[in-house]
Amino acid sequence: MKFIIIFYLFISIFQLQNSFAQTGIVKGRVTDLFTNAPIPFSNIFLTNTTLAAVTDTNGNYILTNVPPGIYNISCNFIGYYKLTQFEVQVSTVKPTVVDFKMEENRETLNEVQVFASPFNKTEESPLSLKTIGSAEIYRNPGGNRDISKVIQTLPGVGSTVSFRNDIIVRGGAPNENRF
Repeated sequence: MKFIIIFYLFISIFQLQNSFAQTGIVKGRVTDLFTNAPIPFSNIFLTNTTLAAVTDTNGNYILTNVPPGIYNISCNFIGYYKLTQFEVQVSTVKPTVVDFKMEENRETLNEVQVFASPFNKTEESPLSLKTIGSAEIYRNPGGNRDISKVIQTLPGVGSTVSFRNDIIVRGGAPNENRF
C-alpha cells in the first residue's frame, strides 16, 4: 500500500513537471546587412507551420508557443532578399536567438501608370471657379450679351461705376479677377 502511494505521488510530480515547459521561444533581431539599421515590420515565419511574427519598430521579434524541434526560419521584407536560417534547434530550456542580416534587393520594380480622361468633369469644383458657356451668356436677361454684366448677376459679385467693366468678387480687388 505504501509503495502504491509513493508510486502515484512520483507519477503526479513527474506529470506536473512536464506540464510546465512544453513549448519554446524563438526571438531575435532583423537588421540591414551593410548599415546595421533595424528593419521594422518584416515577416518572420517557421516554414511548414502556421507560426509567424512581425518585427517591431526596432527590428525585434519573438515567436512563442513553438513546439521543441528543428525548424527552418525565414524572414522576408519588400526591397530585401528573402533569408532563411536552416535547421534551428528549438528547445524548452532557454529561448533560441536567431538574428537576420538582410541584403537589399536592387532590382527595379515595374512602373505603374495611371491615366485620367481629360474630358471628365468632376462633381466638385473649387469655389472660386465658375464656368459660363456662351449659350448662358446669350440667354441671361439684362446681360445684353456682355460677359461683365452676366458675371455681376452671380452671388458674391459686386460692380463699380457703370462706365467701367471692373468687377469685385467677394470683396477682392478688380485686378484679382480674370475672365
